[in-house]
Amino acid sequence: MALLVPVMVRGINNLSDARYCAGMGADSLTFRLDPALPGYLTPEVVQELSGWVAGVELLGEFDTLPVAEINALVQQCGLHAVLLHRRRTPEELGQLSVPALKLIRWVPDMLPEDVDLRFREQAPSYLGFVLATPPEPLPNPAETTRLTEQARTYPVWLGSDFAPNGTLRAYVEQLRPAGIVLQGGDEIKPGLRDFDEMEAIFEQLEEE
Repeated sequence: MALLVPVMVRGINNLSDARYCAGMGADSLTFRLDPALPGYLTPEVVQELSGWVAGVELLGEFDTLPVAEINALVQQCGLHAVLLHRRRTPEELGQLSVPALKLIRWVPDMLPEDVDLRFREQAPSYLGFVLATPPEPLPNPAETTRLTEQARTYPVWLGSDFAPNGTLRAYVEQLRPAGIVLQGGDEIKPGLRDFDEMEAIFEQLEEE
């Protein structure tokens, strides 16, 4: 189905999630391929899962793995891009065989000009920035206004939890981010998964 904005689903670890999210119109699925990350998957498992889906971009998430090993996994798993948890040097980024996105954190009380500087410095090296986890409490009106300016200047992907409950559609229309990020889950048992919460999110994002 057609969605208002691209959707990335992180941490895919089972076939139910992979097939459901692809069928609901997600643009990209991420797999944690770095042994340093919780929920790490072997390349063989990623190959098996990705073999059942079509029409989606496949991303690998990496933390400390050297670039040479990342490139080898990119080729082995047929990845289209990578999502990096840590900042890499320009030399390392230049050696990657596919484009990279950068996972970033919301830093409480960070000065707006420092946030802008962070985006400006890194923007030439990355396809986009993934701000997946919102702060607690959620951004206040002034912070939301600033975030809106940033999302309209840089390719920023936002976690769906940035929007107060039930307001994701209006939030997307207000901020116009590059995309929305969802988090994959675990199967109750092989082949059985509760998609009620995820379905509600996709329905809010469906084009009318």
